[in-house]
Amino acid sequence: MHEPYVVYGMAASGNCYKIKMALERLGLPYRWHEVDVVGGETKGAAFKALNPNGKVPVLQLPDGQLLAESNAILWYLAQDSTLWPAERLAQAEVMQWLFFEQYSHEPYIATVRFWVKFAGKANEMADEIAKRRVQGYRALDVMERRLTDRAYLAGEHCTIADLALYAYTHVAEEGGFTLGDYPAIGAWMKRVAAAPQHVQMG
Repeated sequence: MHEPYVVYGMAASGNCYKIKMALERLGLPYRWHEVDVVGGETKGAAFKALNPNGKVPVLQLPDGQLLAESNAILWYLAQDSTLWPAERLAQAEVMQWLFFEQYSHEPYIATVRFWVKFAGKANEMADEIAKRRVQGYRALDVMERRLTDRAYLAGEHCTIADLALYAYTHVAEEGGFTLGDYPAIGAWMKRVAAAPQHVQMG
């Protein structure tokens, strides 16, 4: 039996949930090490020995090497699997959506969710939250247009692009976003969650 991967992560984090979804879909053995992000564990020396940037997730490979940044981890795990297309342009489209997720989606939808759900800053940061929700809705608009006439974001099958964007989109309402006006996104989320190997956040 292969030695398992070890994931250092926060179960309620979308960036960490992406990794769990990929590992489950690929049937790869892993152990989960829960990190107390809210309590400041990522700021300590022990965690920074794993990732000097002080952020989850971190993936420990079976040989002990460490890899950080959620979408880099997804790329590593997905190689030679159905989650990573074989054709060059399709690969570039997956990367396009991974960059979109980190630059145009996560900073608004995920950050607002964190402030509202975990940090208790809904009142303290109301103005900034309102500004970020505008940007978050712009990201959802882009996704809705993309998914109106296709089943998945890149190609005809689920890829790591879908896992990356599903992670925070499916909990966007926890940050005060309304998804009722996005039927294509809603249908896409059901398709992603319908996979036999799908695992819930947490």
